[in-house]
Amino acid sequence: MPDEVDGDLLERFAHGDQDAFESLFRQFEHEVYGWILRIVRDANAAEDALVEAFWRAYRGRARFDSSRSFGAWMRRIATNAALDQLRVARRDALRLGNDTSRSAPAPASDSLRESIQIAFGRLPPKLHIVAALALIEEQSYAEIAEALDLPIGTVKSRVFRATRALREELARLGIRV
Repeated sequence: MPDEVDGDLLERFAHGDQDAFESLFRQFEHEVYGWILRIVRDANAAEDALVEAFWRAYRGRARFDSSRSFGAWMRRIATNAALDQLRVARRDALRLGNDTSRSAPAPASDSLRESIQIAFGRLPPKLHIVAALALIEEQSYAEIAEALDLPIGTVKSRVFRATRALREELARLGIRV
């Protein structure tokens, strides 16, 4: 995310200036959307989370410290919005009976990619997010820890648990890794 933001612009944003907010939105929209998309892996969900993230940023603008990085602050907000999207998607799947976590293994004809998507979809949101960032996006543990506002040890633990859960799920789907 772009880190070079005019200090005056950040001050104006923190004090509720609508034009400053719109300028920051235009400057960070693409990067925030890309970050969210890497987490949720669905364009529609990413768009919803993008709107929610900027809405949260606007509502929380008074708590923003204009001497700090707007990009890092926005990434944390975007990560939380993406995590909420994952939770909603999982809850909706359970409510609609589309949760395949208890169904029979996928047919052998399913592609490896589809099986991996199914396995990822069955991860709890807290594990899904770290697995997506670490295993797919190849973010460092330090970057993930900063984005999620977690200790590095927690990130490592969650990546380990997610990897183990993915292996177990893929094995259940008939794929040995």
